[in-house]
Amino acid sequence: ILINMKIYNFSAGPACLPEPVLNATQKAAIEYKGTGMSVMEMSHRSEPIVDLFHETTSRVRELLDVPSNYHVLWLQGGASMQFAMVPMNLLSNTSTADYIETGSWSTKAITECNKVAKANVIASSKQDIFSYIPKEYKQKIDSKYLHITSNNTIYGTQYKVFPKVDNRDGCLVADMSSDIFSAPINVSDFGLIYAGAQKNMGPAGVTLVIVREDLVNNELDHLPTMMRYDTHVKKDSMFNTPPVLSVFVVNETLKWIEDQGGLVSIENSNKIMSEKLYAEIERNMLFRSPVAIEDRSTMNIPFVFNDNSMDDNDFLQFCDARGLKTLKGHRSVGGFRASIYNAMPMEGVDALIKAMQDYEDR
Repeated sequence: ILINMKIYNFSAGPACLPEPVLNATQKAAIEYKGTGMSVMEMSHRSEPIVDLFHETTSRVRELLDVPSNYHVLWLQGGASMQFAMVPMNLLSNTSTADYIETGSWSTKAITECNKVAKANVIASSKQDIFSYIPKEYKQKIDSKYLHITSNNTIYGTQYKVFPKVDNRDGCLVADMSSDIFSAPINVSDFGLIYAGAQKNMGPAGVTLVIVREDLVNNELDHLPTMMRYDTHVKKDSMFNTPPVLSVFVVNETLKWIEDQGGLVSIENSNKIMSEKLYAEIERNMLFRSPVAIEDRSTMNIPFVFNDNSMDDNDFLQFCDARGLKTLKGHRSVGGFRASIYNAMPMEGVDALIKAMQDYEDR
């Protein structure tokens, strides 16, 4: 049935990738740059792979306009590893950090911080099923950093304006796993940014960390070697064997972003797609958005039936038959979720809107 049917992958992650990136990866998996070897077979110490890492890092610096006093690292362990590495590197066991709880991933980050030092949960929208971004909170005067999750994949909220840090000696730390490279940002507003790749950058297996120079020069002799940022800074992210294939795909994805006109162009495209889908959710008599209007994500769009007695699986099967895949909402929210990362074409959003309209008519 699916032969010659165009498939649109609305998964929250691992997410869809641009077709040119998949084609380039297919070729490199067989033979890379005239070496006669697969990119997966080559030593990470070899010149082509070292050049690949430098090229990918340069693209990050250019696209995000990363200041020269920030390091760009390629690590493993996903954002979940950073939940622990951030407090381990930035806090002592007697210091504290502020956290704003806006979803499951920020909750996990709080849990990990509390194993190292103390996380002050200064605001949370948990009591309202994380349907909004808290705006009212008071930061602790002695906190070393304020931690946020910039976009919440499960609940569909996103920071439109990043908070300022009250403590002059503190900094802003952000988990940007699900919206990095979806719009321009001012890196100098942050002390540290981290992001798993499997949303907008590439496949799972590599994590991008952008960290300010002064945050990696602490006395951390008590930390395991692999858990120290300065370990990876000194070795250009090659202290141990890095995830070469994942970095290759990231590099190809960043090339694709450049070809689309850069982050301003990507941001405009993302806004158009998300606004079209939100407009249909508002218009369609069957559906509604559970998210506060001012905090609605451009990346992850959850929606539910207005009538709780309606069968979610019936609509999911209706979409599946049309090649619209992985639209089931997270179990904690229910309903449906359309993740429309950078690589989602406008045609995919249009196809989903058409399915919603046809289902309403039926």
